[in-house]
Amino acid sequence: MYTAQINISLKPGVLDAEGKTVAKNLELLGYPIKKVTTLKVYEVEVEAKTKEEAERILDDACRKMLANPVIQDYEIKLL
Repeated sequence: MYTAQINISLKPGVLDAEGKTVAKNLELLGYPIKKVTTLKVYEVEVEAKTKEEAERILDDACRKMLANPVIQDYEIKLL
């Protein structure tokens, strides 16, 4: 059994509307915030015999379901 943290972020150049809105509202509240970037984090447990198999399974899950490879990047960290 392996536990992984998967970080999903927008690719460079893709508009982060949620991040822009949060940054704007924080600035309106008086915080000296100029930029906010959103990030999704998943913690996943996967049953696999080897580290390589776990990484392969998680990579496949990211490409097929967890991330949109057209606009998002992902990073898998085995814990």
